[in-house]
Amino acid sequence: MSYNVAVVGATGAVGREMLQTLAERKFPAAKVYALASSKSAGRELSFGEDDVIKVQALDSFDFSTADIALFSAGGETAKIFGPKAGDSGCIVIDNSSAFRMDDDVPLIVPEVNPGTVTDMLKQNGGRNIIANPNCSTAQLVVALKPLHDAYQVRRVVVSTYQATSGAGRPAMDELFNQTKGIFVNDEVRPELFTKQIAFNAIPHIDVFMDDGFTKEEWKMAVETKKILDPAIELVAHCVRIPVFIGHSEAVFVETNKPVDEKEARSLLRESEGVSVIDHRADEGYVTPVEAAGEDAVFISRLRKDISVENGLVFWCVSDNLRKGAALNSVQIAELVAEKGLSGR
Repeated sequence: MSYNVAVVGATGAVGREMLQTLAERKFPAAKVYALASSKSAGRELSFGEDDVIKVQALDSFDFSTADIALFSAGGETAKIFGPKAGDSGCIVIDNSSAFRMDDDVPLIVPEVNPGTVTDMLKQNGGRNIIANPNCSTAQLVVALKPLHDAYQVRRVVVSTYQATSGAGRPAMDELFNQTKGIFVNDEVRPELFTKQIAFNAIPHIDVFMDDGFTKEEWKMAVETKKILDPAIELVAHCVRIPVFIGHSEAVFVETNKPVDEKEARSLLRESEGVSVIDHRADEGYVTPVEAAGEDAVFISRLRKDISVENGLVFWCVSDNLRKGAALNSVQIAELVAEKGLSGR
C-alpha cells in the first residue's frame, strides 16, 4: 500500500530533513507534497537524489488529497491546520508541542510505545493526530526503555547539553555569525538567544515557569511519564551549548530492582535504535560531532552509580534533527503504513 504524504514546514531545517529521511528510507509514498507559507510557494526542494518538488502554499492546500501529513511548522500553525487535516481524513504526525499532552493524542516513540498508534484514529475516538515528542525526550526514552523493562526505573536526573539547531535555522545562523564575529573582534549582539551563544553555555531553554524550571525541563518530565510510565519521577536541567547538531545528555537513573552493569550494557546493545560505544579510553565515547547525520541513540560512559543503592550513569547523544524530530516522525509514518492504517 502506498501513501500520499504532505510535509508541512518543508523549507525549514527539520522539514528538509523529513524529505531526505522519507527518500533515504524508501517510504512507500505515491506522491509527496512540500508545504510552507505562501511566500515560499514555487520554490524547489530536493527529494532524494534526482527528484525535485515544488513548494505549495499551506493555507490553500487540500488535505483530503493526502493520507499522512508530517508537520514541522511550529505549534501555532499546527493548532490551526492539524485539526483541519485530521478532520479531512489525513493522519497528522506533528513535531510541535501543540498536542503532546492531550489525552486523545498519542505521544509516540516507535521503539518504546508503538502499540498506542491506533489510539489516534477518529473511529477509535481520536482525532487522527499523533504527537512527536520533544527532541531531548525522544532520545532519552529510547535509552530508558530496556532499563525500565528489566529494572523498573523509578527516578531519573538528567542534564542536557542541546545544540542550537533545536531552536531552528536562525539559531544556527546566530552561532555561526557570533563565532565569526568574535574572531574579527566584532561586538556580540544576541538576537534569538538571551545571551552570547558562541563559546558559552546558556542554562535556559524555552520560557521560565513559576517554579523556576523552564518549559523544556517540564516537557521532559511529563512526556517521559506519558510515553514510558507515569510512575517515573524525572528532574531535568537543560542547557544550550555552541554546537550546531546533536543533543547530549548526562543521565542518572535509579531503579527499584538491583542493577547489573554488564547485563544493562548487553540489554542496551540489543535494543532497537541504540548503539553502545563505550570504551574506557581517550576516544571511547561518542560526541555530537560523531552523532550528526546518524539515526541511532548513542550510549557511552555507562557505569554504576555508587551514590545510590540501585543506580546507573551514562552519556546519551543523538542527532536532534533526525531521531529527535524527522526520523521519529518518519518512523511513526512507517508504523502507520506497516499496520495499513487510514484516517478515513
